[in-house]
Amino acid sequence: MKFLPFLILLISFNMMAETDFEKAEKLYKQEKYEQAKTLFESYLKSNPNHYKTVEYLGDIAGHQKKWDEAIKQYKVLKTQFPKTANYWYKYGGALGMKAKSVNKFKALGMIDDIENAFLTAAKLDVKHIDSRWALVMLYIELPGIVGGSESKAIKYSNELMELSKVDGYLSKGYIDEYFNRYKKAEANYIKAHEIGNSKTTFQKLYNLYLNKIKDKAKATKLKEQFENK
Repeated sequence: MKFLPFLILLISFNMMAETDFEKAEKLYKQEKYEQAKTLFESYLKSNPNHYKTVEYLGDIAGHQKKWDEAIKQYKVLKTQFPKTANYWYKYGGALGMKAKSVNKFKALGMIDDIENAFLTAAKLDVKHIDSRWALVMLYIELPGIVGGSESKAIKYSNELMELSKVDGYLSKGYIDEYFNRYKKAEANYIKAHEIGNSKTTFQKLYNLYLNKIKDKAKATKLKEQFENK
């Protein structure tokens, strides 16, 4: 019995002791990515099947624009969990960012994989907003000869509208802005801002006024209203 207090103390201490994963997670949230990465890698060595750690390592690589590393980590996740939409979305996102950093010839060879990843994510989760945004942007930015299509972009914009009115109007505004239909873009961004009244909706409308429509008075008025809300 005399060892009982010591045993209770030892158990309590072990319960309070943070794992490398918990320490790394805190560092990640503080945006101390390099320190977090070191601890995550250490934790993964002794816990090779801890896939949340793999995801964090992918996310850190993304923050550091190390796209090959991000692709490697997300590929592990989407292979291990092929029915998890978000892993396909992150994999496609990392591929897309790499495609923007390489020459056009290499980027063309990556388009099918990028599109497939986003389509898979959207199919797996009918409520996955980010993958639908990615498809809107992909189909708008790609030249028609390699799969770009406004009608395809509008399809996913309409799906966004069903899931979130704010995202729906923002995506329609994005499409209109891309094709220099600034009045239509303004109308859609105004609707998005009326509903969301967020930093994102403000920024989209403000940038349109300031940089595309070139109406500084509207931009200033909008900014004053947003800052004084």
